[in-house]
Amino acid sequence: MSSSATSPLAQASGATTRRSRNAVIALCWALVLLDGIDTFIYGSVLPHMLGGGSLGLTSASAGTIGSYSTFGMLVGTILSGMASNWIGRRGTVLVSVVIFTVATLGTGWSQTSGQFGFCRLVCGFGLGALLPIAISYGMEFTSRGRRALATGVIMTAHQTGGALAPLIALWLVEDHGWRSAFIASAVPALILLPIALKLLPESPTNLLTRGRRAEAVKLAADFGTELPEPEGRGTDKLSAVKNLFRGGQWSTTLCFWLTSFAGLLLVYGVGQWLPKIMVELGYDTGDSLLFSTFLNVGGICGMLIAGRTADRIGPRKVVIAWFALTAVFVYLMGVEMAVGLLYVVVFFSGLLLFSGQTMVYATVGTHHDDEDRPTALGWVAGMGRFGAVFGPWAGGQLLAAGNADLGFTMYACAAVFGAVMMVLAALTIKARSAAAVAA
Repeated sequence: MSSSATSPLAQASGATTRRSRNAVIALCWALVLLDGIDTFIYGSVLPHMLGGGSLGLTSASAGTIGSYSTFGMLVGTILSGMASNWIGRRGTVLVSVVIFTVATLGTGWSQTSGQFGFCRLVCGFGLGALLPIAISYGMEFTSRGRRALATGVIMTAHQTGGALAPLIALWLVEDHGWRSAFIASAVPALILLPIALKLLPESPTNLLTRGRRAEAVKLAADFGTELPEPEGRGTDKLSAVKNLFRGGQWSTTLCFWLTSFAGLLLVYGVGQWLPKIMVELGYDTGDSLLFSTFLNVGGICGMLIAGRTADRIGPRKVVIAWFALTAVFVYLMGVEMAVGLLYVVVFFSGLLLFSGQTMVYATVGTHHDDEDRPTALGWVAGMGRFGAVFGPWAGGQLLAAGNADLGFTMYACAAVFGAVMMVLAALTIKARSAAAVAA
């Protein structure tokens, strides 16, 4: 599906426009940072909770609770795109932040495993709703030739949060208990939310599709963004969903979904269980948490490298190459080697696996037009959440069965599957383009 026709860039002061756009990107980055911390803090405190028998958790039940969170993300992600078409992208972002902040505080105050699991479920709903809308903001408020990079930049915040989460756990948990880590993770949102309420603009595209053209034109002029031409969809609020399947598009959509399934299986499976698997393989707890930090620092670097590369050669090619290499490095994490060398392997695993999934989002975002993009991103991320549910659950089952050494092999196979699915997606796009030319 090609991008819709766009008007020339709205006229505005170049320096002012860049500052305004950068402020939007920076605000989205900060919000996604909170998302990343709250997503990964559970995996960071899990070894301590399991070691102390907190709330009666076992490896199997901890994996199940991890799946509650990712199931909440699945629902939140799918609904976010449609919600943004109805109530606006700005409102969807702010509500999602409120939900996951309140739920994270509730997690820290939980007294039973049932309360804990429920709060993680609700937290996941808010976390899942934020991410696709933040990516849509980044792609809309940047120039067309830098959209993959903008996606990568925003997603560095998620990995920064992933890198900070184990450090928060190391800083607080030993002296103040696991509850302190969840409460500390929620506090920054209480500061950032009023700033977002004041400074985050509505999407010009969203205003246009909701019939508020004058506001959309003014906002586009203020920020120097491209404003899509109206497509005459009227009041059909589900048109963006229908467009995922029209004109043979269903085959590409399915391949995108399956690629995202594999990518998020990797992200959440490896992200949650890496510290615990490393402990089971004989490494001490301090090293296992630092492995998680190295994984996420690699992810930060990978976002920037993958984004720049994708803007030059196309995000589909990057996804295929990155997933294939991820399979190699993730498999190597399970091979016995010197700790120093293992840190390098973990770093490159993070560099590849997180940015590979991010470039799936960039692929979908550049494949669909401005109006359909939030819904397309919401659905591809939402369908991928089935992988995010399965990854932590499967890791927990392997650990419970005493088969921690098989975990990295399973995740490597998922990476191979993701590369194959993106190859098939590219072939479906090529076949549909050839058929259109022939017609």
